[in-house]
Amino acid sequence: MNRKTHLAGVGFGLLAYSIWGFFPLYFRQLSHVSPMDVLSHRALWGFIFVALLLTLRQGWGRVIAVFKTPRQFAMLALAAFLVGSNWLMFLWAVAHQQVVASSLGYFLTPLVNVLLGLLVLKERLNKLEWISVGLAFAAIANEIMALGSLPWVSLFLAATFGTYGLVRKQVPVDALSGLWLETLAMLPVCGIYALWMAQSGHMVFTPENGLTATLLIGAGILTALPLMFFAAATQRLDLATVGMLMYINPTMQFITAIWIFGEPLQTARLVSFALIWIGLIVFSWSMWQKLRHR
Repeated sequence: MNRKTHLAGVGFGLLAYSIWGFFPLYFRQLSHVSPMDVLSHRALWGFIFVALLLTLRQGWGRVIAVFKTPRQFAMLALAAFLVGSNWLMFLWAVAHQQVVASSLGYFLTPLVNVLLGLLVLKERLNKLEWISVGLAFAAIANEIMALGSLPWVSLFLAATFGTYGLVRKQVPVDALSGLWLETLAMLPVCGIYALWMAQSGHMVFTPENGLTATLLIGAGILTALPLMFFAAATQRLDLATVGMLMYINPTMQFITAIWIFGEPLQTARLVSFALIWIGLIVFSWSMWQKLRHR
């Protein structure tokens, strides 16, 4: 991998994670809308927005090529399931004042990436990386002992997004085509949900007012942009570097949760964050040494 490609990947990653970091502020404005309704709008408007971009860039040939390769489309459908589940849990967390738990999950994601690289891609971990993984497990154990339960929201977000990154990295499809196909795979589920809700008189795609409609359409565009940047980053960077850049997103979410939304931060949870932060510092030092050697 040449230096120009690596820098481009870092740039795409920074754009993706910075936009995601602002998501709690944006989606808090839609907390009166059901998370599944928001997810359905995100899929629909993201699908339309990316279709327009594909038309402008004359990219439909690459999309057709994927349809001729069933395995690639199946992998993208799996990616769609993973990222859709992640969106839904994140929306639930924002609506239920669980942004601190959300940020904890996204702080854990880089370490999930390290584990997936070890287990699936057969990447080797050095001593510092093993220490960082151990600290992450210590943080989870602290959550269980101090708070009395598994941090389900955090673990679900970390597992789904970490696995999404792994799956997406293994599909040699460009960012734009891949995203359109992912949203396409989500639409049948969203359509069935909308029809089911219509039976009880709730129209998913008929918002209650113009402001809500505008925010929901904007959610589709905001959904598409960082995923495009993220997919572009994963094609240019190794999985560990992609995970390292992700600190931007949970840091912004954590600051938003504590300083803007005023969510409580229990002492026990602060210990969990401290363990993960130390682990991330150790991991970052390991990555820095690797980059210097490279």
